Amino acid sequence: MIQTPHFETYKNNFDYIAAIKERIALARTRVAELKKSGKADFSLIVELETCDEELSQVLEVFYSLLGTDTNDAMQALAQEIGPISAAFSSEISQDEELFNMVDRLWQNRESLNNHVQLAVLEKHWKGFVRNGAMLDTAGKARLKDIDSEMSQLGPRFSDNMRKSAKAFEMLITDKADLAGLPDSAMDAAKEEAAAKGHKDAWLFTLDYPSYVPFMTYADNRALREKMWRAFSSRAFGDEFDNQETVKRIVQLRHERANLLGYTSHADFVLERRMAESPSRVMEFLMRQKDVAQPIAKREVQELKDFAGVEMKPWDVGYYSEKLKKEKYDFDSELLRPYFSVDAVLKGCFTHCEKLFGLTFRETKGYSVYHPEVQTFEVVDTASGDALGLLYADFFPRDGKQSGAWQGTFRERRIMRDGETGLPLSVIVCNFTKPTADKPALLSFDEVETLFHEMGHALHTLLTTIDYPSVSGTSVYWDFVELPSQIMENWLTEKETLDLFARHYETGETIPQKYIDALKKSQNFMSGWFVMRQLQFCLLDMAWHTHGAPGEIKSVLEFERSILDQLALMPYEAGCVTTSFSHCFAGGYSAGYYSYQWAEVLDADAFALFKEKGLYNPETGRAFREHVLSKGGSEPPLALFRAFRGRDPDPDASLRRKGLLEAA
Repeated sequence: MIQTPHFETYKNNFDYIAAIKERIALARTRVAELKKSGKADFSLIVELETCDEELSQVLEVFYSLLGTDTNDAMQALAQEIGPISAAFSSEISQDEELFNMVDRLWQNRESLNNHVQLAVLEKHWKGFVRNGAMLDTAGKARLKDIDSEMSQLGPRFSDNMRKSAKAFEMLITDKADLAGLPDSAMDAAKEEAAAKGHKDAWLFTLDYPSYVPFMTYADNRALREKMWRAFSSRAFGDEFDNQETVKRIVQLRHERANLLGYTSHADFVLERRMAESPSRVMEFLMRQKDVAQPIAKREVQELKDFAGVEMKPWDVGYYSEKLKKEKYDFDSELLRPYFSVDAVLKGCFTHCEKLFGLTFRETKGYSVYHPEVQTFEVVDTASGDALGLLYADFFPRDGKQSGAWQGTFRERRIMRDGETGLPLSVIVCNFTKPTADKPALLSFDEVETLFHEMGHALHTLLTTIDYPSVSGTSVYWDFVELPSQIMENWLTEKETLDLFARHYETGETIPQKYIDALKKSQNFMSGWFVMRQLQFCLLDMAWHTHGAPGEIKSVLEFERSILDQLALMPYEAGCVTTSFSHCFAGGYSAGYYSYQWAEVLDADAFALFKEKGLYNPETGRAFREHVLSKGGSEPPLALFRAFRGRDPDPDASLRRKGLLEAA
């Protein structure tokens, strides 16, 4: 069996603080021995990669559980653990003697004839520099204080957003208020109400499986408005307000960047991205805006004409679904009975088997952190070698963050005993729950989400690199979405859907007319959706390129100064920034543009599969070899070129969306 964490250990009043301090002490001892050794070859870097493996295990478990199985005690612990781990990281990265050893090896890097080792060395050398190794004593002390405070602010932002969202519930007792909703949404709401002790009632929350169907189908406009206003005001103006937290985060990020010699946090971040600079990101985003904005305006006008009402934000999902049905004879709810979660998961596995030569074996023999979690051993079909373990955690519950993500309990790594620690990947989603008389039936968007996160999981599981600093998803962030986003492309293809999409009652495949309508409707409102993404991208860049963020007095005023230029209808209420967890509680600060950037890559890469065959073995092997297996051991553009045979086509995503033809 694959070596994995025993979650029972962490559940039984486990003393995280003591364990972390103990493992830090062990790592310190190893670092001291390393400095005495005077090592001047690559074994120095191997020691750095492995000196804290026990500490890494505890922290990876803790921060994974903080998002999937948290409570107030865990959130309080995060405020203690963050500064402790940040202080140790600063201690290592600012150790002058240790940096000098690494710097000598860096200056003599031509002695390394292994490109993977060179990539690992570069990652460590730049890591020291970007974490203050070349600062003076005062600079190092200030950077250490910044990192300590920052380690608390991200978890605080996330906890505020979670609590704010959970504080809202909409209980409906009059069935007439449910008009328009599909049975699946009503059944789920009825069970949610029953679970909270409400009889003959329906409970709706801000969790996506509850919120999205209500906003898409509910005829009651006043209740849609109520839901929208609650959703758009998460952690804004209530007891869990994130405004001061946001302002402090951007101030500290800016100060940190300046301290290290960068003009802004965005300049600091983008030095290690494919895009390279804020100006190049803005050039890319403005190209998207110039194409999409006039089209989006026409789409909104068409929607207004169709609806016959003054369009409000809480109307867009509702009327666009009706217009889509009229134009394409397509109702996305017609697909839901064909997407039971078990069938979709098995179909996703079959898809990966056909493309990449993998076998997924469900096993009950591994410890899990919650009874709902499933585990699957991932095996290379040809060799029979185990590649890693996949955890699947699909449904909302108290103590779990909203949204979807792929995380790790361990990246692939060489261990101190010389063995290879295989990767442990977890896919976390918040899908529509099963009901008393129906299995969990997913929307098409939820199916896309599962395939998307599986792409990240494959990137983690299929790496052949043994150094965690450059293995798996340890790549430039504007490249990391390529493996995930490309997976979504197959889902409008009959050849793929026929692998798994079966009606949960009859076993029939999706009728061809549904697939045809699905394909025709894929570019519906595409200008609107691009502009929606650009709002996030440009807001992110604005926060992280501002020359004096400490002078920003009002979060909302600053946000509106950016978003009003992109708005397709007047502002109503709420604040995007205070729930923008990708940027303020995740790793996407000055990087949210990555989703749009990677769309260019995935559209262009998928075109090769379309050309050679959706399941062409050679193309699948090439993608596994050149993209999924290499991690960050080579520059991402070189990996893309190796797969595609050329540089990416910069208009590939606009062309796929039909926006160039419509411009």
